[in-house]
Amino acid sequence: MAGHSQFKNIMHRKGRQDAIRSKMFSKLAREITVAAKTGLPDPDANSALRLAIQNAKAQSMPKDNIDRAIKKASGADAENYDAVRYEGYGPGGVAVIVEALTDNRNRTASSVRSTFTKAGGALGETGSVSFSFDHVGEITYKLSVGDADAVMEAAIEAGADDVVTDEDGHSIICAFESLGEVTKALEASLGEAETVKTVWKPQNTVPVDEEKAQSLMKLIDTLEDDDDVQNVYSNFEVSDEVMAKLSA
Repeated sequence: MAGHSQFKNIMHRKGRQDAIRSKMFSKLAREITVAAKTGLPDPDANSALRLAIQNAKAQSMPKDNIDRAIKKASGADAENYDAVRYEGYGPGGVAVIVEALTDNRNRTASSVRSTFTKAGGALGETGSVSFSFDHVGEITYKLSVGDADAVMEAAIEAGADDVVTDEDGHSIICAFESLGEVTKALEASLGEAETVKTVWKPQNTVPVDEEKAQSLMKLIDTLEDDDDVQNVYSNFEVSDEVMAKLSA
């Protein structure tokens, strides 16, 4: 299990001051609404909803907001959101995957394409870059659940593939198909996870200099500011020194 120290950086600065908190809450609410529409509006009987609520709570989303998002799913005026994935290349030929939940595909596609173009990148066809990523499960825990060895041991027993421990916490990677099973096994040994989700993990990374990294950060920031965009992944790698400079 080789840890990947750059994984957090590649997925972009995880907290990025959480952009604007209200924007983050609206994206989490959209995920909850979509999950509630896929089954019963009861987290005990709907695992997708349970995970969406768990992830919202990890970001300190108020209970009222969570309840409103669940109720919205059963309302007569509930929007229908489609999950859409966009793939393209950013500055320096770096691969970028964008996941969105939208009620208007044309609006979202036009906005995402324009953002890529303005950044000197280009939007490609679906599948044009995802072949160089693995779609995996990511389960995160706070550092307080145990030291790296204890978490590694629990992860191996649960059937996970990799563990990365850094100052942000423990990040456990498993096969996409095993996410539910691994999460359940980890709950028995480590308690409830902080977040459980699927992510796109690059198979190889592309080192970039400070100038390219700055352009890429701007592209990702602009994409993340789009209300329809839920997640952005890329395969670029920068040194800790450059990352610290750009995050300052």
